[in-house]
Amino acid sequence: MSALLQAKDVVLRYGAKGPDVVKHVSLDVHAGDAIGIVGESGSGKSSLARALVGALAPSSGEVLIDGRPWNEVSRKDVRRRDVQMVFQDPYGSLNPRRTALETVAEVLRVARRASASGAAREAASLLREVGLPTDTFGRRAQGLSGGQCQRVGIARALACEPKVLVADEPTSALDVSVQAQILNLLNDLREHRGLALVLISHDLGVIHYATRTTYVMHSGRIVESGDTDEIFEHPAHHYTLALLASLPENGGAKLAVRDIESQGCSFATRCPAMKAECTTAPPPPEKIGPRHQVSCLYPTIATDQPGRFDATERAEL
Repeated sequence: MSALLQAKDVVLRYGAKGPDVVKHVSLDVHAGDAIGIVGESGSGKSSLARALVGALAPSSGEVLIDGRPWNEVSRKDVRRRDVQMVFQDPYGSLNPRRTALETVAEVLRVARRASASGAAREAASLLREVGLPTDTFGRRAQGLSGGQCQRVGIARALACEPKVLVADEPTSALDVSVQAQILNLLNDLREHRGLALVLISHDLGVIHYATRTTYVMHSGRIVESGDTDEIFEHPAHHYTLALLASLPENGGAKLAVRDIESQGCSFATRCPAMKAECTTAPPPPEKIGPRHQVSCLYPTIATDQPGRFDATERAEL
């Protein structure tokens, strides 16, 4: 089955002489996928998200939608609707002058040429689909809770009938009790509509709860990827292990801090297993399982490590 969305050796930098914030990232998104991209702040996750939806052109490499690079897909091409984004800030992503109904109806009128009455009817249907009660339809953002605003944002994305939803930290501004509701909604939509979901988060619990495949990013690179349960139960990269060890229930990670420069692994300055060869060139990805890859010369044996993530501890958020 061909990929709906592909990143091929994508490099991103801001400004002609700026540093690379995303470094040679490749990934495929197929129908029905639930993909997580996790890493600490500054790892390049949000920049990659912008490239995936066509909002940021790669400095090199390419992002393909249905096999065509984004820069070859015109603004009027219906394929532009196939990939939609759900934003981190539920309030800031909405026009404060429009009601929930008007927000969604506007997309239907512009993107799908619906009549005013038809757009209003379908907008109401979409708002109900994302779990909003009728009495919220006429409210503006300031009259809605954060979770309700995020539901409006999801309905707005659905108005384009997308094949892929890219959700960039969609729950980070929400209470924990609301986070699970939004994640359940995204997974329900993925299953019922056949959508692919790309979920970007720094929260390990969110990624483990809502995805099937995980990509771990550090300093712009994918350092580990594979089935979510496999990575969380048997992390192979020392950075992944450090992320898991940083969870409160795991007591935190004790990392080295070295005053060295590394042209190789970006985690070398903090890695307890670092050797001289780790600093000379970025390690290539190596397959260590059917779908498990790691970019590390000296991967950890995670089952014997105290930072191992117990999948049973995060059954729900």
